Amino acid sequence: MALSPQWLDELKTRTTLSALIMRTTKLQRAGREWKACCPFHQEATPSFYVNDQKGFYHCFGCQAHGSAIDWMIEQRGLEFMDAVKELAAEAGMDMPAPDPRAAERAEKRASLHDVMAAAQEWFVQRLRSDEGVGAREYLERRGLSQHVIDKFGFGYAPDDKMAIKQALSRFDEAMLVEAGLLICVEDKLPYSRFRGRLMLPIQDSRKRVIAFGGRILEDRDGVAKYLNSPDTPLFDKGRTLYNIHRASEASRKTDRVIAVEGYMDVVALAQAGYEDAVAPMGTALTEQQVELLWRMADKPVLCFDGDAAGRRAAMRAAERTLPLLRPGHSLQIVQLPAGMDPDDLVKQSGPNAMEKLLAESKSLLDLIWEHERDALPLTSPEDKAGLKARLMDHVDAIEHPDIKSLYRRELLDRYSAFAFPKRDFQRGRATFGNPQPLRASPETVARLKRATAGSVRDAFTQSVLHGLLRHPGEVHRHADSLLSLADSDPRAAAPVEYLLEHAAMLEAGENPPISPEDVLPPAPDKSRFSFLMEGHDPGAAREDLAEAVSLLVERPALEAAIATATTRFDSDPEGAFAEQQRLRKRKLEIDERLGQMARKRAASAAEMDSSFDLATAAGCEQETD
Repeated sequence: MALSPQWLDELKTRTTLSALIMRTTKLQRAGREWKACCPFHQEATPSFYVNDQKGFYHCFGCQAHGSAIDWMIEQRGLEFMDAVKELAAEAGMDMPAPDPRAAERAEKRASLHDVMAAAQEWFVQRLRSDEGVGAREYLERRGLSQHVIDKFGFGYAPDDKMAIKQALSRFDEAMLVEAGLLICVEDKLPYSRFRGRLMLPIQDSRKRVIAFGGRILEDRDGVAKYLNSPDTPLFDKGRTLYNIHRASEASRKTDRVIAVEGYMDVVALAQAGYEDAVAPMGTALTEQQVELLWRMADKPVLCFDGDAAGRRAAMRAAERTLPLLRPGHSLQIVQLPAGMDPDDLVKQSGPNAMEKLLAESKSLLDLIWEHERDALPLTSPEDKAGLKARLMDHVDAIEHPDIKSLYRRELLDRYSAFAFPKRDFQRGRATFGNPQPLRASPETVARLKRATAGSVRDAFTQSVLHGLLRHPGEVHRHADSLLSLADSDPRAAAPVEYLLEHAAMLEAGENPPISPEDVLPPAPDKSRFSFLMEGHDPGAAREDLAEAVSLLVERPALEAAIATATTRFDSDPEGAFAEQQRLRKRKLEIDERLGQMARKRAASAAEMDSSFDLATAAGCEQETD
């Protein structure tokens, strides 16, 4: 019976490892993990840890390490298949039906592993031979120590189309083609894929060679600097991370994993003391690779080169990750100085320079904001609207509802602060730069009261402003409309700016430095609209408030348009009259809609009062009885 890696991963995901181990070993909570004295060796203080999130146990004393299946084998003494069957029964999973073709593929994979191991041994021998002189000189120029060269298994592929085929003649030619070592072209003899290149083995999490990467020794026009194995039964470049077998072990100590662009970056960081680095296989980071990173650390650090290509790679990774975000899991971003890669940085500035950059990493949200803000010129209202649209497109890609809501709020806050800078109320014009925050001094309060005196034309405007005060989470959703209101009625600028500036504090229940009563107009009749009521359905109240904001902004625009149409009577009486009638009809529709909203509120209030009276009467009857 063949068990696919995907099926085994699903089994491990459905098994809560701590609950399994707790049946025979007493565990204690330790932050996000569980700890205990190791059941595999005698010890006085706990060094055995269980991580449900990552699905493994590990002892820092005896180095015991494994998954739920390993636990069943080591602790219960079960055979592999018996352990899998027992865990599958507890997880409610059916064992896969026997598949002869799958068994055949598994046997072939085992054979291909033999091919790759033999190829790796041969490449290492060629590096040490006279043929590898140029490759050894290249490694010396890169400043790599012999220890690192041996550790990473560097080899050399001679510039000979038939050399590896002859060296591995004990294997069928078809297997060499399937392993990606030979290229088969119609009407030609199969020939070596890697020629005249420095070779690095790509290994899976079980340390088995599954592919190779090759680098030319001298950069030449028209020749790819790096060449990877093609996808094979062993190797899927979108599901593999270079150096994952070493980085997984190192990340358990650092609680960190660093993703860089190429495998030579990984090698350079390892020589500088950073063992927890991995790299994708020459492509943009995939969803599967993000999940692999999250198994090692909750917030992997993406470290990309400091050029335009590196910035694009960072954004592609961000876009791939947004739909996958879940509580506690994200990415951190490190952008290197312009024109530098990790190898350049540690050579020129030393390992501490990398440590400093890692400590100053930015969040995924910071990356998105800065990238979109700087992507295009922002010299017109249309440009700023485009920025907002791009930011909201990223938010829409997030699937987790809470994270989506928080990203929307944070990005809208940043957008509003950037697109609508704080205004100097005293002079009535925008103040750019970094204006000092308003303080609740008597002079400031008095000035604001003078600025807002008579600012609101009618009770409807008062209602909308106080509705936003009651529902501050809606303020930035309507930021553009509120700024339009402030432009059409300059006397409303102070209340609008107050709401935009303090919405986050009001929503968090914090007290702003200036009281709302000092800036907003007097409170209107709270019984008129749902969004002013206590105890009204919040969702319906927000919908009514959104419509009210829209109508509030449209009304002055209609009045201005009617006035413009009136001035055209002398030159175009028929056209001006038709336009004026159309606009007046729309104005009547708005007034009618406002009346409907008020009547809806009155009916709702009457229904609530009636329900209350009935409940009170029923209570009185019971008391009388």
